[in-house]
Amino acid sequence: MRYLHTMVRVKDLDAALCFWCEGLGLRETRRTENEKGRFTLVFLSAGEDADLATSQDGLRPQAEVELTWNWPDADGKTEDYTGGRNFGHLAYEFDDVYAACQRFVDMGVVINRPPRDGMMAFVRSPDGISIELLQKGPALPPAEPWLSMPNTGSW
Repeated sequence: MRYLHTMVRVKDLDAALCFWCEGLGLRETRRTENEKGRFTLVFLSAGEDADLATSQDGLRPQAEVELTWNWPDADGKTEDYTGGRNFGHLAYEFDDVYAACQRFVDMGVVINRPPRDGMMAFVRSPDGISIELLQKGPALPPAEPWLSMPNTGSW
């Protein structure tokens, strides 16, 4: 297992980038825009982490902060994040996401978003913190019981 990133939702991407990059000195390592989902993800690393090159698999930098900007609606309004909703989740990478999920099931933990895609799942800590479980490398072939397991609650 390896720590990957912490996700924070932002209301104004430019203001957030000014704070995180100019203020804290983080550097943008990659960016993804999703038109269908109407959001932008910007990943940032501390200077030294960004200079360490990428992770062992060559796919991800060292630990990152993920800024998630949900695009304005048709009226130009953005969501106001209250009650900690701007904090999204912690993410960890596993050699076998199915085995990680089974370990949680065996502990009595609800799998909020099962790894139907063989790549990603979500669980919550006893304190309600959302944890993203990601498959290291390519997605595993879809398998039961995960393939037919529905989402439960929120993540």
